[in-house]
Amino acid sequence: MAITGLEERAVREITDRAEITDAIYRYAAGLDFGDAALLESALTEDAVVDLTAATAKLGLDFPALAPRAVVVGALTSAVGPLDTSHSITNVRIDITGDTATARCYAQANHYLPGEGPRPDRTRHALMMNRYTADMARDGERWRIRRLLIDCAWFDGDPQVLVALA
Repeated sequence: MAITGLEERAVREITDRAEITDAIYRYAAGLDFGDAALLESALTEDAVVDLTAATAKLGLDFPALAPRAVVVGALTSAVGPLDTSHSITNVRIDITGDTATARCYAQANHYLPGEGPRPDRTRHALMMNRYTADMARDGERWRIRRLLIDCAWFDGDPQVLVALA
């Protein structure tokens, strides 16, 4: 049975959506594991990660980061050593050719190194962020070109986020 053009387009859209979501997962997992290569795989070379809206709400001054090498260096040294976990949910994607916009929630738990699994430690930074990611197809892989992060709500101590800086 031959595949129709409509079926081919549907498979391509499903594949694109899975790849776009995977790029966001690679970004979050790169942060959680302090894995520079994984984080780099999620970003275009000219990537911008802009946390200014989120951090300003916490009374912190964190500049937008660009390009990819600066993003990876800054985030793996600031977040990578922390005990963190990022959970990505509610991914919604609009695709136009080789570009897309993805919007999702990212709940991020942050503890100082070694303190995450200790129930007697309560100093933490729990953030519910809204991500808006401008995506670009890079060959067969989708990557984040610009990631805007805004904080929907926060619980804990914002200084946990800059304790290692």
